[in-house]
Amino acid sequence: MNRFLINIRRAAVGAALCFSFAGIQAQVSFGKPEKFNEGWLFNLNDIKEASQPEYADSTWRHLSLPHDWSIEGTYSPDLASGTGYLPGGIGWYRKHFNYKPSESGNKTYLYFEGVYNRSDVYINGHLLGHRPNGYASFMYDLTPYLKEGDNVISVRVDHSRYADSRYYTGSGIYRDVYLVEAPESHISQWGVGFETTAVKGKKATVKTGVAVENPEKGMEVKTTLINAEGKTVASARKKASADNVLTMTVPDVNLWSLESPYLYTLRTELIEKGKVIDSSDIPVGIRSLAFDPNNGFSLNGKNMKVKGVCIHHDAGALGAVVPEEVWERRLRNLKDLGVNALRMSHNPQAPVVYDLADRLGLLIMDEASDEWEFPKRKWIKGWNKGEPGFDGSYDFFEEWIDRDVADMVRRDRNHPSVFLWSIGNEVDYPNDPYSHPVLDGNNSAISQPMYGGYDPKAPDAMRIGEIAKRLAKVVKGIDTSRPTTGALAGVVMSNETAYPEAVDVVGYNYTEDRYDIDHKTYPDRVIYGSENRSDYDAWKAVRDKDFIFGQFIWTGIDYLGESGAWPSRGLYTGLLDFTGKPKPRGMFRASLWSDKPVTYIGTYPKPNRGNWLSIDAWDNWNYEAGDTIRVVCYTNSPKAHLLLDGKEVGSLKPMDDATGIIHWDIPFAPGKLTAEGVGENGGVQSSYTISTSGRPYAIKASADRNSFDRPGEVAHITIGIVDENGVPVKLADNEVTVTIEGPAEIIALESGDNSDMGNYRDNRQRVFRGNLIAYVRSIDPSKKPEPRNGMNRHFGGKPKAIDPDAPVTITLTSPLLKPTTVTIP
Repeated sequence: MNRFLINIRRAAVGAALCFSFAGIQAQVSFGKPEKFNEGWLFNLNDIKEASQPEYADSTWRHLSLPHDWSIEGTYSPDLASGTGYLPGGIGWYRKHFNYKPSESGNKTYLYFEGVYNRSDVYINGHLLGHRPNGYASFMYDLTPYLKEGDNVISVRVDHSRYADSRYYTGSGIYRDVYLVEAPESHISQWGVGFETTAVKGKKATVKTGVAVENPEKGMEVKTTLINAEGKTVASARKKASADNVLTMTVPDVNLWSLESPYLYTLRTELIEKGKVIDSSDIPVGIRSLAFDPNNGFSLNGKNMKVKGVCIHHDAGALGAVVPEEVWERRLRNLKDLGVNALRMSHNPQAPVVYDLADRLGLLIMDEASDEWEFPKRKWIKGWNKGEPGFDGSYDFFEEWIDRDVADMVRRDRNHPSVFLWSIGNEVDYPNDPYSHPVLDGNNSAISQPMYGGYDPKAPDAMRIGEIAKRLAKVVKGIDTSRPTTGALAGVVMSNETAYPEAVDVVGYNYTEDRYDIDHKTYPDRVIYGSENRSDYDAWKAVRDKDFIFGQFIWTGIDYLGESGAWPSRGLYTGLLDFTGKPKPRGMFRASLWSDKPVTYIGTYPKPNRGNWLSIDAWDNWNYEAGDTIRVVCYTNSPKAHLLLDGKEVGSLKPMDDATGIIHWDIPFAPGKLTAEGVGENGGVQSSYTISTSGRPYAIKASADRNSFDRPGEVAHITIGIVDENGVPVKLADNEVTVTIEGPAEIIALESGDNSDMGNYRDNRQRVFRGNLIAYVRSIDPSKKPEPRNGMNRHFGGKPKAIDPDAPVTITLTSPLLKPTTVTIP
């Protein structure tokens, strides 16, 4: 089979029938996992004796995991801009727990979803292991070192090289931790792999690989496929060995797709003498992928364009600890804009993100790393300014990269959302660090900054091809059902190496000008935009070329790090802002990508020169009388016109395919300004209205949920400022104070303002463009409140007793404004 004409039929992990439990079962694929997040102690100091069980830790801070200590720090212009002007350091976590050996002799494992970074884990003073990669999930066997009674786990986290990334990482045990109990003989960690080998009509043939630890003679392995209605549709059984392959035929198959992300459950059982001794339930989806150098990408035989975005793992004020509810809201908002794919830039992310993508119908490009054997520049003072630093992950590359890549593939291979394995991002940036004589050639062919021409003292770029072949082989040794890829920054230089030939499909970062040239030069190469700006021309290069299957916009959501000059928390290029709300450029993207009718208008004073049409125009209609205002309309209707208080002030205009924007220049007059997107038949397909507001008068707020069903759930409280007539005041910047009564707490207030370097974790915050989000989490009233930043959950004063049956009442106040309350029963 032509290696560049890849036809893949795949079934993989999706959401579970019982999501919270089966989600972690799907991760580890064996035993009985339970969350191990409560009752930890923390100290932000390097204390050598803290690994010993007898160390006195009674004065340490009590907290629950996950935890990111960097986001609790203070923004400072003296810290690195690359990671958002927030600190790192060295911290210790400890947990005391009582252990009683099981009568059955079961083993006990400790599973970490992620610790950033360079972690050392101890049990009762014994070093279990070291894991330097802060994005890797990993597990240790506690069994040999446990004792009956009190046991102590100690974890040292070394993020002293805090400027080790080009973007915010967070610090600490920032993902969930689980204790897993299993018998001596059990399914291996990440030991279940599931793929589709054929789909013919309504039938599919699926293959399941099951690895077993310590299989005993006479044991059997059984796999069962259960549909979404709970009915068994296929099963297979065989005698167990260390590695097992089972095949099943699925009748009347329901394919997983973006429009209908249908999920089965794969039940895997290890059986001894007729008794199930270990099992796992893994959500799976059946679907096919095809990549072609001339016709692009097809899902389930249907050709489509990948409309992707790059995302980072933080959520602004929440740092690296992002609750499932926050991720779900963000991903739903992206999908509403027409986004159908996510790129995990530039590392494996929290497992819940993959689970959500499976359930919501989003494709994922999973990515291993941002750095290989040599460090990249890390900006310390402002973005791409000053003298760079060179900390990073390069120092453990050679020892760990094969395992890190393999663990990514094993952990994530069963997600139907994952359709590409990326072995690296921009490792080929010219002279950062690799160099090649081609850099002294026609420099006009290279669009990136090169930091000079060919440097013979720099690492030889030919090394890139050799490493790429090595890492692609690691991936293929585990999963051949999806293509490998890499995100190339220096395509001109990489074309001189074996890198593009080492992967199945080739990603181009910001080099749309190379599409036609390289398609002609390398006709068997499958090409796509692995990282692209939000500008219209970059999209047209995808839209108008059958051989380019898609693009990934930088970025889907505003993120911490890669900050500009102080004050700047992060990079402000997202389609969504830090609150998860669409920005104007998000609405512009919706006008290009969404299948639903879209119309949006933004405004700004008419430029004195030129004909600048902005994709970042905010929807404000407050100006001085007589000002000439440019109104830009983003719509997917073929035509649009503009009305002020029902009277046409902007004539019906067709979409301008050269710019993707319709615009009018009109004199400002107060009132209600409406754009209507009009179809070819003259009917209104969609509309958007903005109104002139008066002065701030009142606070308006709403919650995105009607109840809390369990402790730990998070509600989004959307807060806005309105005038006396209820019109949103989009220029407001009032400070709002949030107080809570009942079994809940504020975990952060997020305004979306990139230049606000204040405290987002107290109960006061200024709105930005008239908006604010409060993240409110339900709590167990029986547990002692955990102090944050020296304050209790009531932010000063003596904590009040909490009635567990009381509703949660959120009160919002601001000087001179009418207050409001939101109640969650």
